[in-house]
Amino acid sequence: MEAVKVIGAGLAGCEAAWQLAQRGIPVELYEMKPEKTTPAHHSADFAELVCSNSLRSDQLENAVGLLKEELRKMDSIIISCADAHRVPAGGALAVDRYGFSSAVTEKIRNHPNITVIEGEVTEIPAEGNVIVASGPLTSDALSKDIAKHFPGSDYLHFFDAAAPIVTFESIDMEKAWFASRYDRGTPDYINCPMSQEEYDAFWTELTQAKEAPLHAFDDGSVFEGCMPVEVMARRGRDTLCYGPLKPVGLPDPRTGKEPFAVVQLRKDNADGTIYNIVGFQTHLTFPEQKRVFSMIPGLTQAEFVRYGVMHRNTYLHSPGILNHYYQVIEEPRLCFAGQMTGVEGYVESTASGLVAAVELAHRLLGKEPVNFPQETALGALAHYVSNTSVVNFQPMNVNFGIIPPLGYKVKGKRNKNAELSRRALEKLDEVISHFHSAPEVVSADGE
Repeated sequence: MEAVKVIGAGLAGCEAAWQLAQRGIPVELYEMKPEKTTPAHHSADFAELVCSNSLRSDQLENAVGLLKEELRKMDSIIISCADAHRVPAGGALAVDRYGFSSAVTEKIRNHPNITVIEGEVTEIPAEGNVIVASGPLTSDALSKDIAKHFPGSDYLHFFDAAAPIVTFESIDMEKAWFASRYDRGTPDYINCPMSQEEYDAFWTELTQAKEAPLHAFDDGSVFEGCMPVEVMARRGRDTLCYGPLKPVGLPDPRTGKEPFAVVQLRKDNADGTIYNIVGFQTHLTFPEQKRVFSMIPGLTQAEFVRYGVMHRNTYLHSPGILNHYYQVIEEPRLCFAGQMTGVEGYVESTASGLVAAVELAHRLLGKEPVNFPQETALGALAHYVSNTSVVNFQPMNVNFGIIPPLGYKVKGKRNKNAELSRRALEKLDEVISHFHSAPEVVSADGE
C-alpha cells in the first residue's frame, strides 16, 4: 500500500500519523525541524506545547474535558502521553512539556509503520493521499502552494500569544502563596495579591508599555481566546479584575480577605522549577515585559526564562472547502488537520488529526465511512468546521454550544453538561463497537 504523507509533526500531525499507523497504513511523516524552526519551536521534539496547561480542563462538565475522554477512547497518542506525564493542576490536565514531547517523539519514531522525513515541505505532493497539518506557522512557501488549491479563497489570519515564564526560586513567597480558587483540588497555583493602589499603578504602566513591532496587527481583530493582556487592559481599568486577575475565591491567608486583584502563576514543568504567568499572553517588547511584570508583588526580582511572544496563525475558511472528515471537497485525496482548519486549541487540533486519519484509514481499507455523531465533541467540532451556515467563521474551541441540546431539561449547568458528556460517550461507544476498531490496532512492535 502506498504511504500516506502527513506534513507536520505537531499534535495534529502526530495524532494523524499514529491513527493511520495503528490501523496498518504506512505513513511518511514530514517535519522541517531541526533543519528549520519558527519562534514557537524550542526543541527538536515533536508535539511541542506552549505551556504546561495547554491541554486545559480534564473534567467532564467541561467540553474540552469531554473531548479528551473521547480521544482516550480512540487510543490517542497525544492524550496517552499527556496522562503519562501529567503534573498536579487541580482539575486540569497539565503536563511536563518536555517529558510529554519526548514521549510522543519516541513513540512516533519507533512505530514500524511510520517513516519520519526531516526537511521543509514547500508544496503539497501532486499525487497520493496527503494530510496537511503544518500548523499556524506554516512556512510562506507552503502557504502559497496551499493557496493554489483554493483559487478565489483567501486565507484568514490571527495572532496567537504565549505567556512569559519565570523561575520558582525567583518568586518572593513572602508575598505570594499557594492555593487553587475556592480550594478546589490541590493548591497548585502561586497567587500574587495586589492592593488597589498597586493594581492602578500596574494597569497604567501596562496600558502605556511599548509593544513589539507586529505587521498588520489590529486590536479589534484579536481573537478573543488568546488576547494579549495589554489589549485586554486597554478595554477598561477594571477589565483584568474580571479576567485573569480575578480575586474571587482566593483569600489572602495573611488577612483572610480577598485582595483587590490576584495574579496567578502555574507550574510549567513536573519539577516545579518554572512557572508561567496565567493569562499574560503578550506582545510587549522584552524589556517592557521585564519592567512592567516586575511590578507584580512577588515578582519584583523574578527571573524570566522566556518572555511572551506573538505568533502568526493562519487558517482556512473551511466551510465550503472541507467536509466533516476534514477532507477537501474538491480534492478528496487531500485532508487538513490542526489549527489550519479553524479548530482552536491543542486538544481540538489533536481531535481534527484523529478524525481525518481514522476516516482516511477506513477509506483505504475499503470500509464504510466513520461518522462521528454531532452529539460527540469529536463530531461537533468537525461539523462546525464544515458548516456552511456559520456566519463570520472564526477559530473555535470545543464547547457545549456546538453540541445539539439534550431535548429535555436537567437542573443546573454542571448537571446538564455532565449529561451531555454521558450521552456523547455512549454515542462514541456505539461508533467504536460498530467498527470493532480494537482488533485492527497493531502495537508499536508491529504485533
